[in-house]
Amino acid sequence: MRDYIRSFNAMIRNNQGFTLIESLFVLSIFLIIASITAVLVKPHFFYFEKQIFFSQIKSDLLYAQQYALTHQTDVVVQFLPDQHKYTAQVKLGSETIISREYSPQFEIRKGTMPLYFQYGPSGNTNKFGSFYIMAGEERYLITFLIGRGRFYVAKE
Repeated sequence: MRDYIRSFNAMIRNNQGFTLIESLFVLSIFLIIASITAVLVKPHFFYFEKQIFFSQIKSDLLYAQQYALTHQTDVVVQFLPDQHKYTAQVKLGSETIISREYSPQFEIRKGTMPLYFQYGPSGNTNKFGSFYIMAGEERYLITFLIGRGRFYVAKE
């Protein structure tokens, strides 16, 4: 045990530690790697934000349609681009089912269809056509088909 303590004390006495220049060198390498990583992550962040936005809007529209079917009522869906928001409300009771705000990076524009429509008790929409969503420089088209209230999102 004494030999261990002696060798430990000898190691402590001989250890000089790191110099200031060595510490600054390691810190600068760390900062360079961290800044490069931050620059490379930004495009991926917008990509994931875009994926989440479209996934959310599809889910909300399907939920509004299912609500109209299961409660046998009319559900009005309205997009408010100046407020960066969309809502779904029961027509007669004005009960808000969905009220969702979205990022200002997305811009919703009227196309062949106005930015409001209604799901009937059968799940059909009262209007059909399409409207545009601008996500950065990319343009997407949400199209509602005649018939069963089906819709799809396509990149232009």
